[in-house]
Amino acid sequence: MPGTVLLVAGAPVGKGRLVDAAAVLPVLAAVAPAVLAGTPTANVVELADPLEPQAVLTRLRAAAAAPGPLTVYVAGQIQLDRRQRLPHLALARTTPATVRYTAFPWHWFREELRLRPPGATTLFLDLHADAESWPLLRSAPLDCGRESAVFGRIAPPPGRRSTAGPSYLKAVATILRSGHRPPLEQLHQQAMGRLTEEDPGLVLAARAPAVSDPHAAVSAAVRAGRHGDADGLAARWEQAAVRAHGAGSEEALHWAEVRADLAMLAGDAARSCRTWLAVAAARLAAGQAEDAPGVEAAVDRAHHQWGEIRDAARARELGAELARLRGRVPGRRAGALDHVERQLRALEPQTQF
Repeated sequence: MPGTVLLVAGAPVGKGRLVDAAAVLPVLAAVAPAVLAGTPTANVVELADPLEPQAVLTRLRAAAAAPGPLTVYVAGQIQLDRRQRLPHLALARTTPATVRYTAFPWHWFREELRLRPPGATTLFLDLHADAESWPLLRSAPLDCGRESAVFGRIAPPPGRRSTAGPSYLKAVATILRSGHRPPLEQLHQQAMGRLTEEDPGLVLAARAPAVSDPHAAVSAAVRAGRHGDADGLAARWEQAAVRAHGAGSEEALHWAEVRADLAMLAGDAARSCRTWLAVAAARLAAGQAEDAPGVEAAVDRAHHQWGEIRDAARARELGAELARLRGRVPGRRAGALDHVERQLRALEPQTQF
């Protein structure tokens, strides 16, 4: 099965740039795609200094949906948004005051990669933290999802008026240019061994979970086209989580989110939208803030799936509920509520004269 490689290099343009992230792309591009992916053949997608977080999300979502192994190489800098102090990958237009709207929220990696089977996703990260995010990252590691293997480093802020380089990923690319891809742990150790003249910062080396993880069975059913079986498995795990931890627990909500994604993969946009709306309502009822990542993600995904519903009656029904939620959870994209209201007006039955 062909692999997929996603190369992301993001950093602000101008004086806010701490690292020349895009400098690693020519070195990575010189490596054969199959070696980058560790598969006989591979597709490579490159994002150099992207401008919009939605553009990165679109590429990541497409890569995560690919059935074969996925390898993601990310170079860039981490900054915190001022409202929630959550880590973001800074993009070309990012400034300290606009992180929430112009940078890529790191938790989107976790959200998009969570349905992939164990052992099928690897991330190589070469990140530099700014002065504000560095203390937080030392105590709260970046979350890339429970199914992903993660290797790399997060370096401390570079010296004043200096721009760092993605030397870890350059070392990885240099090793891979030989045409041989060592085992992941060995590749990581060899690359770290070449960083002899700088502080490596926080070293990342997390293997993927064992394939006995219940998500593996769900993913296998999806890959085999057995969408009903996949939803049945996820439903049983959701019920077990409700019994063990309560309906509003993260464990139960996680499996509800999995079922929403499964409905999307099965082509049932209405069921997916309805489930995401229920997840958002449950998170709000549990006391989570309107701009909490889990709440925003649920409403955004409900909104996206609502746009895929072709039955007008169902779209009107779910659209009314979505509009109510959008009034509380506007999200990061301007005009989201206006979009729902315009589409609802267009869905109103036309009076015949």
